[in-house]
Amino acid sequence: MFESLSTRIQGAFKTLRGEVRLTPDHVEAALREIRLALLEADVNFKVVKAFIDRVRDRAMDQAVLRSLTPGQQVIKLVRDELLALFGDTEGGLTKDAPTPRVVLLLGLQGAGKTTTSGKLAKWLVRQGRHPLMVSTDVRRPAAVEQLSVLGRKADIRVHAPETMDPVARASGALAEAKAMGFDTVIVDTAGRLHIDDDLMGELQAISDAVHPSDLLYVADAMTGQDAIKSAGEFHRRVGVTGVVLTKLDGDARGGAALSVVSVVGVPIAFVGSGEQLEDLELFHPDRIVSRMLGMGDMLSLIEKAEQAIDKDEAAQLEEKLRKNEFTLDDFRSQLKALKRMGPLESVLGMIPGLGDLKQAAEHKPDEKQLGRVEAILSSMTADERRDHSVMNGSRRKRIAAGSGTSVEDVNRLLKQFTEMRRMLQTMGRGGMPGAGAGMKLPKMAHGLRPGSAPRGAGSGKKRKKGGPWGLMRTR
Repeated sequence: MFESLSTRIQGAFKTLRGEVRLTPDHVEAALREIRLALLEADVNFKVVKAFIDRVRDRAMDQAVLRSLTPGQQVIKLVRDELLALFGDTEGGLTKDAPTPRVVLLLGLQGAGKTTTSGKLAKWLVRQGRHPLMVSTDVRRPAAVEQLSVLGRKADIRVHAPETMDPVARASGALAEAKAMGFDTVIVDTAGRLHIDDDLMGELQAISDAVHPSDLLYVADAMTGQDAIKSAGEFHRRVGVTGVVLTKLDGDARGGAALSVVSVVGVPIAFVGSGEQLEDLELFHPDRIVSRMLGMGDMLSLIEKAEQAIDKDEAAQLEEKLRKNEFTLDDFRSQLKALKRMGPLESVLGMIPGLGDLKQAAEHKPDEKQLGRVEAILSSMTADERRDHSVMNGSRRKRIAAGSGTSVEDVNRLLKQFTEMRRMLQTMGRGGMPGAGAGMKLPKMAHGLRPGSAPRGAGSGKKRKKGGPWGLMRTR
């Protein structure tokens, strides 16, 4: 979502890094670029003005202008002020709440409340909670059935009474939760405009009946400032405790995320960045700002890897690496794990130092090309994946025909795998991964090749050997 904004801001910083000493003119030129970038990203103009004024006041300090690293000092100031825009509150639900906790999802129609209900329930299960969902959207066709489908998919219980009264449905779900031991009730409400007094009255009645500890306004990040204005009105009428920004994986410009805390006065609780039930994350302002400034986000990368990698499989793979028994079957498993972590471009953006690389057209990762690699592996027999040395000319022709690629593509993949395996063997013996330093980039991979882990991966936590980033390396 922040790709365009991030590119503009980082471009403004590049001019500062080249200066030995900064002058007020240098600072003003950089701030002009940052101001334009924020306005183009649809950030509220009042928020932009206050932001630029605060950065200017701090950047013009003589201690900054005369420092040995003035460019880095200004970058730090911008980072601090961006964090202030997001607020210093970590995402998630309120800390203290009675049991069962009641979470009320509200917002405009089409913002993604029902899908977010399923995602939130799945997230709560990962936290060791036992949620119960209920739909009070009795006006939209199939809205109740949609939540039931999500519940079956996520293996989450859905309260489904015969009554079509929204207040009675919410109250019944709370009663069932108390009777059966559920610790959280997620109430999905109908989409409504804040100017619709009847629907707002219904929402207030539901809130009075179940006394929610969390009222989360679900906002489509692609609607920009309209979502922020509506959130402000909902907050004034019923009292919003947090915001859930959905569709952050789309082409939203980011203005909603940067404006919501300042304009509405409530924190961002969660962000949705995909269509799968697992694609809901706690909002961490420091991580988002680090990505925007090209500093990476290793903690989020590690968390995604831990969700994508099975611990038993990781232990087995580690043993295979030690014994030099890494096969094409293992390689295919690692590619699938990498895909479960999300779009490859997003994963690269979390690695410090690779922000510019992922934005460069000649290095931009191509998911379709990775799909071809997986197709080649899937076209092999189980025996061929276990022992690639059995490959001969006729087998390679058959694999190429079955995967829709060429024999040259198959040969290139096998050569890369052999070199990677030799390098992993060297690392397993305690050597340095220098064996792969001279490997040429396979054309089919378009900027990615099998190799070692990117520099800095696994910092902060012990990285599982053979993790999904351990098989893909940038040039």
